[in-house]
Amino acid sequence: MYLQIEQQIKQAIASGVLRSGEALPSTRRTAAELRINPNTVARAYTGLEREGVIRTVPGGGTFVADIGALSSRLLKSEKLRRLRPIAEQFVIEAAQLRVPAEDLHKLLDESLRSFGKPQDVTRTKNSEGDQ
Repeated sequence: MYLQIEQQIKQAIASGVLRSGEALPSTRRTAAELRINPNTVARAYTGLEREGVIRTVPGGGTFVADIGALSSRLLKSEKLRRLRPIAEQFVIEAAQLRVPAEDLHKLLDESLRSFGKPQDVTRTKNSEGDQ
Protein backbone atom coordinates (compact mmCIF):
# COMPACT_ATOMS: atom_id res chain seq x y z
CA MET A 1 0.00 0.00 0.00
CA TYR A 2 2.83 2.42 0.79
CA LEU A 3 4.26 1.87 -2.70
CA GLN A 4 0.90 2.85 -4.19
CA ILE A 5 0.93 6.06 -2.16
CA GLU A 6 4.46 6.83 -3.33
CA GLN A 7 3.48 6.18 -6.95
CA GLN A 8 0.36 8.35 -6.72
CA ILE A 9 2.29 11.26 -5.25
CA LYS A 10 4.99 10.94 -7.91
CA GLN A 11 2.33 10.84 -10.61
CA ALA A 12 0.58 13.91 -9.17
CA ILE A 13 3.88 15.79 -9.20
CA ALA A 14 4.79 14.67 -12.71
CA SER A 15 1.39 15.64 -14.07
CA GLY A 16 1.48 19.06 -12.39
CA VAL A 17 -1.34 18.39 -9.92
CA LEU A 18 1.21 18.90 -7.13
CA ARG A 19 3.83 21.60 -7.58
CA SER A 20 7.19 22.34 -5.97
CA GLY A 21 6.74 23.80 -2.50
CA GLU A 22 3.12 22.68 -2.16
CA ALA A 23 2.16 21.21 1.20
CA LEU A 24 1.07 17.58 1.44
CA PRO A 25 -1.59 16.50 3.91
CA SER A 26 -0.32 15.19 7.23
CA THR A 27 0.27 11.49 7.67
CA ARG A 28 -2.66 11.24 10.05
CA ARG A 29 -5.01 13.08 7.73
CA THR A 30 -3.98 10.98 4.74
CA ALA A 31 -4.29 7.78 6.77
CA ALA A 32 -7.76 8.79 7.95
CA GLU A 33 -8.89 9.62 4.41
CA LEU A 34 -7.56 6.34 3.05
CA ARG A 35 -8.64 4.38 6.14
CA ILE A 36 -5.21 2.88 6.61
CA ASN A 37 -2.59 2.77 9.34
CA PRO A 38 -0.67 6.06 9.73
CA ASN A 39 2.57 4.05 9.71
CA THR A 40 1.86 3.07 6.11
CA VAL A 41 1.62 6.71 5.07
CA ALA A 42 4.71 7.55 7.13
CA ARG A 43 6.63 4.80 5.33
CA ALA A 44 5.59 6.22 1.96
CA TYR A 45 6.58 9.74 2.99
CA THR A 46 9.92 8.46 4.31
CA GLY A 47 10.65 6.72 1.01
CA LEU A 48 9.74 9.82 -0.97
CA GLU A 49 11.88 11.99 1.27
CA ARG A 50 14.82 9.61 0.88
CA GLU A 51 14.46 9.96 -2.90
CA GLY A 52 14.32 13.75 -2.63
CA VAL A 53 10.76 13.97 -3.94
CA ILE A 54 9.39 15.60 -0.79
CA ARG A 55 10.89 17.36 2.20
CA THR A 56 9.72 17.46 5.78
CA VAL A 57 10.08 20.50 7.98
CA PRO A 58 10.02 19.42 11.64
CA GLY A 59 6.85 20.89 13.13
CA GLY A 60 6.07 22.59 9.83
CA GLY A 61 4.72 19.90 7.56
CA THR A 62 5.67 17.98 4.45
CA PHE A 63 6.19 19.68 1.10
CA VAL A 64 6.89 18.78 -2.50
CA ALA A 65 10.61 19.30 -3.08
CA ASP A 66 12.02 21.49 -5.82
CA ILE A 67 11.65 18.90 -8.55
CA GLY A 68 13.75 20.83 -11.05
CA ALA A 69 16.64 20.87 -8.60
CA LEU A 70 16.17 17.15 -7.90
CA SER A 71 16.23 16.31 -11.58
CA SER A 72 19.34 18.35 -12.23
CA ARG A 73 21.12 16.79 -9.22
CA LEU A 74 20.59 13.23 -10.42
CA LEU A 75 22.95 11.71 -12.92
CA LYS A 76 21.43 10.15 -15.99
CA SER A 77 22.65 6.76 -14.74
CA GLU A 78 20.73 7.24 -11.46
CA LYS A 79 17.57 8.25 -13.29
CA LEU A 80 17.82 5.15 -15.47
CA ARG A 81 18.60 2.97 -12.44
CA ARG A 82 15.33 4.11 -10.87
CA LEU A 83 13.36 3.37 -14.03
CA ARG A 84 14.93 -0.03 -14.78
CA PRO A 85 12.68 -2.10 -12.44
CA ILE A 86 9.58 -0.48 -13.92
CA ALA A 87 10.79 -1.14 -17.47
CA GLU A 88 11.63 -4.75 -16.60
CA GLN A 89 8.18 -5.30 -15.08
CA PHE A 90 6.59 -3.77 -18.19
CA VAL A 91 8.54 -6.14 -20.45
CA ILE A 92 7.76 -9.18 -18.26
CA GLU A 93 4.04 -8.42 -18.35
CA ALA A 94 4.17 -7.92 -22.11
CA ALA A 95 6.03 -11.20 -22.60
CA GLN A 96 3.48 -13.07 -20.53
CA LEU A 97 0.70 -11.54 -22.61
CA ARG A 98 2.69 -12.14 -25.83
CA VAL A 99 2.45 -8.51 -26.91
CA PRO A 100 4.81 -7.77 -29.83
CA ALA A 101 7.61 -5.24 -29.30
CA GLU A 102 6.15 -3.00 -32.00
CA ASP A 103 2.92 -2.70 -30.01
CA LEU A 104 4.88 -1.94 -26.84
CA HIS A 105 6.67 0.91 -28.61
CA LYS A 106 3.33 2.29 -29.82
CA LEU A 107 1.88 2.00 -26.32
CA LEU A 108 4.82 3.84 -24.80
CA ASP A 109 4.65 6.57 -27.46
CA GLU A 110 0.90 7.00 -26.86
CA SER A 111 1.47 7.21 -23.11
CA LEU A 112 4.15 9.85 -23.58
CA ARG A 113 1.87 11.91 -25.84
CA SER A 114 -1.14 11.62 -23.54
CA PHE A 115 0.91 12.58 -20.51
CA GLY A 116 1.30 16.08 -21.79
CA LYS A 117 4.57 17.77 -22.37
CA PRO A 118 6.80 17.37 -19.33
CA GLN A 119 10.17 18.87 -20.15
CA ASP A 120 12.14 15.79 -19.17
CA VAL A 121 10.07 13.30 -21.16
CA THR A 122 11.34 13.84 -24.69
CA ARG A 123 12.63 11.73 -27.53
CA THR A 124 15.78 13.65 -28.26
CA LYS A 125 18.92 11.82 -29.24
CA ASN A 126 21.31 11.84 -26.28
CA SER A 127 19.95 15.16 -25.02
CA GLU A 128 21.27 14.54 -21.54
CA GLY A 129 24.64 13.14 -20.65
CA ASP A 130 25.97 12.02 -17.29
CA GLN A 131 27.20 14.89 -15.24
